[in-house]
Amino acid sequence: MAEHISKQFDAELEAIRSQVLGMAGLVEQQVRQAMEALASADTAIINHVIEQEDQVNAMHTKLDDMCVHMIARRQPAASDLRLVMAVIKSVEDLERIGDKAARICQRAKTIFEGGKMQVPRLNDLNHIADHALDMLAQALDAFARLDAVTASEVKRMDSQLDTEYRALQRQLITFMMEDPRTITLMLDILWIAKAIERIGDLSVSVAEQVIYLVKGQDVRHKSQEEVDEVAQGTR
Repeated sequence: MAEHISKQFDAELEAIRSQVLGMAGLVEQQVRQAMEALASADTAIINHVIEQEDQVNAMHTKLDDMCVHMIARRQPAASDLRLVMAVIKSVEDLERIGDKAARICQRAKTIFEGGKMQVPRLNDLNHIADHALDMLAQALDAFARLDAVTASEVKRMDSQLDTEYRALQRQLITFMMEDPRTITLMLDILWIAKAIERIGDLSVSVAEQVIYLVKGQDVRHKSQEEVDEVAQGTR
């Protein structure tokens, strides 16, 4: 970020950026712990992730307030305004990722309370979760380093995640058709899989905001080729 005549302005911008990275770290931890809870059936971890939702919501509200006050007091322009707008959108996406992690735990709690001590298709869920977590980590790394090229790779990774999710979806539907007694449980697994897939989508949204922040171009709804060109500065 460029330095300004007012050191207080610089301090306020850095405080916003630091708060975003803190929120991002908490949300990433939530997702990892949600998947750990699925594997371990650990009620303490499940409850911890669910309780963290209040903390994430509070950070979301605080950052929104900081951005609104920044606009009102400083009237930022150019890259400073892009930073504020990118933060507003990104923290909304991060809050929604935290929601998905909490809801994965809520669904896991339902499964375990129903007498199942092991989640079916856990290896498949872990596989797509690893992919989604890689996307989230890369999007957050791109934000921390203001790296548009790294951010563009997150969008490329989303196609593979979608393919893996659809394959698991087909398998779960087949199980339900073959044995109607599994419908309730398979629907729970399908819901968890969809939540993981959405974490990937939201990670792409964060990455798109990084490109907007760095390059000043909105790449939402653009093809991968167009996104790459913007990120590399050839468009």
